[in-house]
Amino acid sequence: MTKAAVLGASGGMGYSLVHELIAKGYEVTAFARNQSKMERLFKGKQVKILTGDAYEEEDVLKACEKADIIFHTVSVPYPDWDKGHPAIMRHALTAAAHEKAKLVIIDNIYAYGKQNGKKVKENAQKSPHTRKGRIRLSMEKMAMESGVPYMVLHFPDYYGPNAENTLLHQTLKPTSEYKRAIYIGSLTLPREFIYTPDGAKAAVNLAEADHAYGQNWNIPGAGTIRGKDIIQIIRSETGKPASVMKIGKGAIWVMGWFDRNMREMGEMMYLNEEPVILSGEKYESAIGPLPATSYDEGIRATLAYMRKE
Repeated sequence: MTKAAVLGASGGMGYSLVHELIAKGYEVTAFARNQSKMERLFKGKQVKILTGDAYEEEDVLKACEKADIIFHTVSVPYPDWDKGHPAIMRHALTAAAHEKAKLVIIDNIYAYGKQNGKKVKENAQKSPHTRKGRIRLSMEKMAMESGVPYMVLHFPDYYGPNAENTLLHQTLKPTSEYKRAIYIGSLTLPREFIYTPDGAKAAVNLAEADHAYGQNWNIPGAGTIRGKDIIQIIRSETGKPASVMKIGKGAIWVMGWFDRNMREMGEMMYLNEEPVILSGEKYESAIGPLPATSYDEGIRATLAYMRKE
């Protein structure tokens, strides 16, 4: 039986990866910091839960013992990116080298920088103009130079079960409780989001393909959608006129005076003005059709999950 370790298993994509791997018959170790949350998320599932600190190399090494494939999904708060992400990447690479395992790196779109509205393919030049984009690109370079079999998977913003540290969570969670919500960015600009169970399916499919390693892969969502259309789906699902307040760049800038996370978010607001839209052509050519749950179905399923929590 193939053994997989999921680092950051309590996060949005990590949670879906654990479920996808279990469904496909893997022996799974789920690693994250919070024991009680992990037990709640994976109650009754055939998974080994291991808690620890991704900043500690020994904890990561223990989580990855005897793993054939390691999925690195750990993220950290924006203010901690400079030191946190490079350190955790080093630990993941060390563990992969120690176990002679393959490493699947779950990444976002920041390293691409601005792409002038064109669908972004994997061969697009990466010239990030933000500090966080440069950090992401440096992590990719670490993997390339490590000698470890690796792949980097680029995803748009998440939404889905347990995907809490996301832009759309700020919209979906309050409306699931019939409270006033916020939507960050323009309500009329088409954006791309990926339903985390779809992303997990695509990631596992790639992880099982030996020829996919040593490469970057773009995993797009099910097309683009406007904020106003997301709100309409919510209203249709809840049967109530959801109250949603749009938050723009100016408001983020003001809030940044009082909240460092908001100040850090300001750097990435360009994505709400010039969205980066991914091309899935490479995946479809090499692997097959992309998993693509419609926004209507995915948002309804996410709201249903939130109500059960």
